[in-house]
Amino acid sequence: MRHLPQLDALLSTAAMASLLERYSREEVADALRAALQEVRKGVQAGHMDSLPDFESAGFVSGVMAGIEARRRPNLVAAINATGIIIHTNLGRARLAPEAMAAVQAAGAHASNLELDLATGRRGSRYAHVEALICELTGAEAALVVNNCAAAVLLSLMATAQGRKVIASRGELIEIGGSFRLPDVIQQSGATLKEVGATNKTRASDYAQAIDAETAVLLKSHTSNYQIVGFTHAPQREELASLARETGTILMEDLGSGVLVDLSPYGLNDEPVVSDVLKSGVDVVMFSGDKLLGGPQCGIIAGRADIIVSLKKHPLCRAVRIDKLSLAALEATLRLYRAPHDPFQKVPVLRAISQPVEEIEARARRLAGELTVAGIVDVMCIPSRAYVGGGSLPQQNLESCAVTVIVPHLSPDALAAALRAARPPVIGMIREDRFVMDVRTLIDGDLPGIVEAFRQVALR
Repeated sequence: MRHLPQLDALLSTAAMASLLERYSREEVADALRAALQEVRKGVQAGHMDSLPDFESAGFVSGVMAGIEARRRPNLVAAINATGIIIHTNLGRARLAPEAMAAVQAAGAHASNLELDLATGRRGSRYAHVEALICELTGAEAALVVNNCAAAVLLSLMATAQGRKVIASRGELIEIGGSFRLPDVIQQSGATLKEVGATNKTRASDYAQAIDAETAVLLKSHTSNYQIVGFTHAPQREELASLARETGTILMEDLGSGVLVDLSPYGLNDEPVVSDVLKSGVDVVMFSGDKLLGGPQCGIIAGRADIIVSLKKHPLCRAVRIDKLSLAALEATLRLYRAPHDPFQKVPVLRAISQPVEEIEARARRLAGELTVAGIVDVMCIPSRAYVGGGSLPQQNLESCAVTVIVPHLSPDALAAALRAARPPVIGMIREDRFVMDVRTLIDGDLPGIVEAFRQVALR
């Protein structure tokens, strides 16, 4: 250990001169520091009989590799083979090519983001999507912010700050990252009044709780869990009638939010936004990057007078949608209009609606390509896929998966190696096999999977 050179001494060697010409001194110093630390660990563990030649080509190449590794982007494209279509950890909805083209155009050029081209005066960024949202949902007006939590916060702050919000105990949801609805209500400046029981709440519970301080009746779609058995919840029409009678506002946090009926594909518990508004709900809030299949954003739709008040609230600017997300959202919404078929054009809906026969054919093709590449133990098996993203937790979709065993790697080691590959392949481990559900793959993913296996299993 006493013979390890000092960092400054190494930086002044001829061997490091070429690196210092190519990279900053800070980058070379950081990489050298990391390389020296690895040498120390090897000496302390007794794995090294002698110190490396710190001026050799091999050591210099290792330092350069460390620098290049640090220069690689942290956010990279990955292959989702988990069978979870809307996977929050993997970026949720895959955007349609039309949405990506819109992002490219909006980012590469100046745009009419807040310019009215007809008058030459300042315009509203929300105008680019408001009419589309109203057309697709039947709402009188609409507003878009940066995510659904912000949509709920803004809606409550603008309508119920300093007043009461009534919500069912069975709908006080917690979403990913430990964000809880009661906390959002508290941050809005409103007071939460809980009614009913965990499993049963009636319209009469809301009615008995309403007083002069009540501003909002808040309903939340429990999209990420289900309460089953001895249960009851009031119909939206009941609450809408109660809200009209008492001069309160009925809001619903739909969470995911879907614009089309998914029941033909066996998914029956996700309400369509237009049906929710038809039932008499005054304002709905839902996400853009879940079942809608667009970018991250929070959409607020409903009564025009309420939306106007939201647009005027100071918080609206703090949570407004950015131009790239806005471009992607507009392009995605247009795919729901004729002559387009959203189940063919929107990747999330395509993954949900794709016939299992097509998925099985893709699984066989992937298994065959892996076998040709030299992976011996490959099988196709039936599987079940899930929508994910906090949607439809108790319902699944028939699917097919490809399972792999690599003799010299445990399933955990194989999964870790595939995560480190380029591109990373994210799958599952079941019954001591690495499993890739094919419903969440597209044909273009297959070459990347084969390349990743070549990197980690055939070296």
